Amino acid sequence: MDSERVPGILTLEDGTTYKGISFGAPGTVQGEVVFNTGMVGYPETLTDPSYRGQILVLTYPLVGNYGVPGDEMDEGLSKHFESPGVQVEGLVIADLSHHYSHWSATRSLDRWLKEHDVPAIYGVDTRAITKRLREKGTMVGGIVTGAGDPDLSLDSERNIVAEVSTREPVVYERGEKKVVLVDCGVKNNIIRAFLRRNITVKRVPWDHDLTREDAHGIIISNGPGDPKKCGETIKNVRKLLSRNDIPILGICLGSQILALAAGADTYKLKYGHRSQNQPCMEAGTKRCYISSQNHGYAVDSDTLPEDWREWFYNVNDNTNEGLIHISKPFFGAQFHPEASPGPDDTEFIFDMFTRRLGP
Repeated sequence: MDSERVPGILTLEDGTTYKGISFGAPGTVQGEVVFNTGMVGYPETLTDPSYRGQILVLTYPLVGNYGVPGDEMDEGLSKHFESPGVQVEGLVIADLSHHYSHWSATRSLDRWLKEHDVPAIYGVDTRAITKRLREKGTMVGGIVTGAGDPDLSLDSERNIVAEVSTREPVVYERGEKKVVLVDCGVKNNIIRAFLRRNITVKRVPWDHDLTREDAHGIIISNGPGDPKKCGETIKNVRKLLSRNDIPILGICLGSQILALAAGADTYKLKYGHRSQNQPCMEAGTKRCYISSQNHGYAVDSDTLPEDWREWFYNVNDNTNEGLIHISKPFFGAQFHPEASPGPDDTEFIFDMFTRRLGP
């Protein structure tokens, strides 16, 4: 077994290296190195489009013990994953389980990553990597399996949102009410949440002209990267804010896009929020919700226009976790209401949006 092991190395832009063992696909990749503190849910996490362009470090030590489920589809959506494929550029874990056991599993994590051509390494001190990222901030890094050196340069012109967005409109027929979902890298579970509420969802590309749509409401989805690079989306949402009172809901990146369209500003966090246990307080109340999150940018609450207010804030660092218009049905949540941390404590946001769609 030892003779079959291929070395794998993670190198950070500050020159720090972490030596481990390769699994998944062979090769060399680079990306923004981030960490997630969730204990379970690696199939959902690795298929979340918000991780596009990133090398993911999982802090939970043992990964792969319950394998990976099959590729069954339901109404055009994967039953088990958040998108059609693995979205991360690479994966770094402490200990790989070579044997798995779960009733829904059809393959190992190693085999699944090979199928999607994603390199990964294990046998490294993920605690040390996480501490370095917390102290120094998110860094560019590269994974190399076998011999060679990583290329730590990133393409500044790369449009990651366009990569993960749908190319053409897709309609999921359900009830008489119809919402248009701007796909900036939407998770399947967001679509399922509205289908469960008997709402027809029209999924459109990230730069789709929304002013030509006849819908009861607009949803701006989650997605990867810097919201300020979504210029076309911001412009299209700004048109809606100024023209009518159609309900608009932003989720994660979508909440940041909504803020920018309203005239507020966003900034990059030192190392982001990526976990299933982020505590969020509803402003002006004593209600605290445990939320699932995946973002590296935040809205600057001090820049919100006077007709907007902060809706939620993070208990750990007081960063913005949501915004709401004081009179119109426009609101956004930085966390993921569909992601089941509570398990459904924050789905009231979807119900709130649904009620505003009208009778």
